[in-house]
Amino acid sequence: MFTGIVETTGRIAAVEPLGFGRRLTIEAPALGLDDVQVGDSIAINGACMTVTARSARSFSIDVSAESLSKTAGLDAMGEVNLEKAMRFGDRVDGHLVSGHVDGTGIVHAMAPHGESWSFVIDAPVELAKYLAYKGSVAVNGVSLTVNRVEDLQPGTAQACCRVWINLIPHTIEVTTLRDLKPGDRVNLEVDMIARYLERMLPAALRG
Repeated sequence: MFTGIVETTGRIAAVEPLGFGRRLTIEAPALGLDDVQVGDSIAINGACMTVTARSARSFSIDVSAESLSKTAGLDAMGEVNLEKAMRFGDRVDGHLVSGHVDGTGIVHAMAPHGESWSFVIDAPVELAKYLAYKGSVAVNGVSLTVNRVEDLQPGTAQACCRVWINLIPHTIEVTTLRDLKPGDRVNLEVDMIARYLERMLPAALRG
């Protein structure tokens, strides 16, 4: 379990084929790896992964073909957001994040807006029912608040759910969101409570 508050960024320094999957080595000296054990969970761009090896400055994970097919940014070298699993008793400064990516979205716009940035994502239509004004969403592992949501071209092949988010300067400074540009794919995890509520509602109300 995570909070969506990125602790630091690291870098995928090596990608090794593993049959259908990949073995990644992530350099993360700023994460503080002294208390990380083999078998621990670390969120990498919002995807929960298991540590398979560790050194003083880096750790390795094995990413399955299934995970590769459902995520973005875990198949090539580059900078990634990192968060260790939360401990019971920790403060939840973001929101409850499982590290199970629900799908990927496409960056529609990324532009300065005053001292902040306007960040607009086109999410898959199947995630639209979980995205709401002032609700929470994790984007590449970063807990963010939805400022506006609009369903576009419903019933067509181009249908999507457009989401507007405001990024404060601190978020731009400490996460990889600063490097995103229109057309980039991002990992999305919807609010966990919204998923459970949908399951609990009678089928007639779910539509």
